Amino acid sequence: MTDDNPPPVAAQPVVQLQFVLEGSSWWRPRTWGSAAIAWFSAGHLSHVDSIVPPGIDWAPAGHLFGARSDAVGGQPPGVRVRPPDYALFKHRVVATIPASDEEVAAFWQFQRAQLGKPYDSRAIWGFVFGRNWREIDSWICSEDASAAVEAMRRTVKFYVACNKITPVACALAVSAMPGTTMEVIA
Repeated sequence: MTDDNPPPVAAQPVVQLQFVLEGSSWWRPRTWGSAAIAWFSAGHLSHVDSIVPPGIDWAPAGHLFGARSDAVGGQPPGVRVRPPDYALFKHRVVATIPASDEEVAAFWQFQRAQLGKPYDSRAIWGFVFGRNWREIDSWICSEDASAAVEAMRRTVKFYVACNKITPVACALAVSAMPGTTMEVIA
């Protein structure tokens, strides 16, 4: 499950998010859940992690931070720091958001406060039945990444609640931020 192209790590001050489709192909997803998320999102992405930059004292640079429903990369489910090659990614897009030192600090202070929280299995059903995502006791991947971007205070609060934001919608919202670049890695 090693990925030969680990995510690039930029010098600060930027925030980087990695959007992926997991598995070896669309028809060979790592899980059917990954395929369903990509399909229902009307896109080719099923997961998002934040790329840990240099200078974060509680996580190794280049590692990935995010919420997952499964035990992977030697970590239990929930919001965790995982090695950059923790899973096989068919498609990878890295968003680089230019930010001030204060914005980067706000993003990672928010993320640090989420570390160890459980995966929010109910939020997946929130796409259908609705749920107040601002109950920050648990997370899905795109909900956590979107909330961390909001913590930077570079954008207004998202139009829809972050539990309604899929990885594809999060990538679209981030790509519209001034100066953001989107690099297709694989």
